[in-house]
Amino acid sequence: MVLPPLALYVHVPWCVRKCPYCDFNSHGVGRDAGLPEEAYLAALLADLDADLPLAAGRELVSIFIGGGTPSLLSADFYRRLLRGVAERLPLARDIEITLEANPGTLERGRFAGYREAGINRLSLGVQSFQSAQLEALGRIHSGDDAEAAFAEARQAGFDNLNLDLMHGLPGQTPELALQDLGQAIALGPEHLSWYQLTLEPNTEFYRYPPTLPEEEALWEIQDQGHERLEASGFHRYEISAYARDGRRSRHNLNYWRFGDYLGIGAGAHGKLSTSGVGGALHIQRRWKSRQPEAYLRRFHDPRGFVADAFRIAEADLPLEFAMNALRLPEGVPTKLWHESTGLPEAMLVERLASAREKGLLVKDAQRVQASPRGLLFLNELLASIDSQ
Repeated sequence: MVLPPLALYVHVPWCVRKCPYCDFNSHGVGRDAGLPEEAYLAALLADLDADLPLAAGRELVSIFIGGGTPSLLSADFYRRLLRGVAERLPLARDIEITLEANPGTLERGRFAGYREAGINRLSLGVQSFQSAQLEALGRIHSGDDAEAAFAEARQAGFDNLNLDLMHGLPGQTPELALQDLGQAIALGPEHLSWYQLTLEPNTEFYRYPPTLPEEEALWEIQDQGHERLEASGFHRYEISAYARDGRRSRHNLNYWRFGDYLGIGAGAHGKLSTSGVGGALHIQRRWKSRQPEAYLRRFHDPRGFVADAFRIAEADLPLEFAMNALRLPEGVPTKLWHESTGLPEAMLVERLASAREKGLLVKDAQRVQASPRGLLFLNELLASIDSQ
């Protein structure tokens, strides 16, 4: 049985200040805090060493360094980290290596060093170019900072840039949202992640909800924004991701296509497949200790870095598979189910039957693909699969 493609996710848990909408594992440390680069680098490589038996020498197709704010760490940190990864696992010749970066002035001078370290794709967390919206979101940069960071990334040699942009923000009108989008498009990135602000549990916004645009305004933003992106050469390939031709995020596509990924760092999650009996794969999800201090202490703990792990039951795999694949408007070939799980296609087809009958899936036995209605009502679509 051929195993799915393998990627690596690296989590950096620190940021300057925790944003009120953020539900990621991030911990504000202020502008002047010294970060334990040496200790964290040693822990990451030891974490990877502990996971290597599950990777079995498989080639990495992508590496994604997320957070938090990974650009708080030095270029030398990433140079040594990537060298350590390459000493442990083979890298695809055209591997995509992404770093999330904050446009704030604190990190900007490092872009050239990141490029020299081997990072070949940057994702800039812009969120908005408008001062009022940035302040409401708790961001520490300005619109001018974002434009300057983009220009510096280009000068540093990055020819594959993503901008993260949010809409449906507190006090944001459709006009302001589309102005933000137009400003992002005008910069000329290769990729845009454009998504609506949601109020997630365990965030300040969830506890103290801001006033957000009305539903009618949100639909107007979504419809007009989608048309503008398509007209500007950005094609939607995931619910909230748009890319120019040939510039889709390989790392994210691996997630949505139910590929495997190692996860190292505080709170990092991983999904790993190993060969089982009779051709079926054993698919395991695992995650590491969340708190940075606790994660670093695990370096000397015989239990290792894993906080918990479980094997996904076969009965749960159809929903797990669909939750990822159906985020892609084009869907995936039905045969990918067998390639990703080792289980018969009939098992998946049976679980999708109700959704097809409701018109939430396209009527094509060769593809797992949401219909236009299914994309609009994805939660209803997934509920129909989960209830089987």
